[in-house]
Amino acid sequence: MNILSIDDVSLAFGGLEVLSDVSFEVEKGEIFAIIGPNGAGKTSILNIISGFYRPKNGSVFFEGENINHLKADKRAELGMGRTFQNIALYHGMSVLDNIKLGAHSHLKTGLMGGLWYWGAAHKEEMALRKKIETDIIDFLEIESIRKQPVSSLAYGLQKRVELARALAMRPKVLLMDEPVAGMNAEETEDMARFILDIKEEHNITIVLIEHDMKMIMDISDRVLVLNFGRALTHGTPSEVQKHPDVIKAYLGQKKT
Repeated sequence: MNILSIDDVSLAFGGLEVLSDVSFEVEKGEIFAIIGPNGAGKTSILNIISGFYRPKNGSVFFEGENINHLKADKRAELGMGRTFQNIALYHGMSVLDNIKLGAHSHLKTGLMGGLWYWGAAHKEEMALRKKIETDIIDFLEIESIRKQPVSSLAYGLQKRVELARALAMRPKVLLMDEPVAGMNAEETEDMARFILDIKEEHNITIVLIEHDMKMIMDISDRVLVLNFGRALTHGTPSEVQKHPDVIKAYLGQKKT
């Protein structure tokens, strides 16, 4: 079953056409990767899906419903989580507090309950903290740093904290913008393992863009290739790797 559908989406900034009639569908529970060179329109696709950009033409469907009219916060409430290429954390706050911000939209205590903190608001926050510590912090193996300020962490750990905050949103679809950019080989291997576990253990659908072709081909169920804002081809990693235009343009021309 398709959880996400992009139907003939186009995007332009002034006279610059960024995307042109791009269509694809993402099946529930799969890892769907989008690849292409810098400027191909990969991040623009994620921005359209998450509601940061409005397409010039075309539609975005989430669980069968057209969501073009919904802003980013409403799409998050529906079940869209997001990580960013440039880490978007609050560096003066602790790891735990950053992660808790991801679950903010799920808190139900009203204004009066919030003012009387030691009542329902306190109980709700303690329950949220327990769930985060059990389901997310342990899962991502960051228990030892949960009280540290984000600013004190190495880059790879900050990327992991950002992933934790996205998971705290309880997403049905997780959009990941270059999750291993700037990481060393060990950190990349760890992140790839976490992405696979998110799919298998939490049944979360993942849409990711990435330049690390080895990781993409190892963990993805299907791959879409963009070329100058247009969909060049899509299919399984094996099918994409055999496509002659992909071999030439993105994966390197084979030697004869």
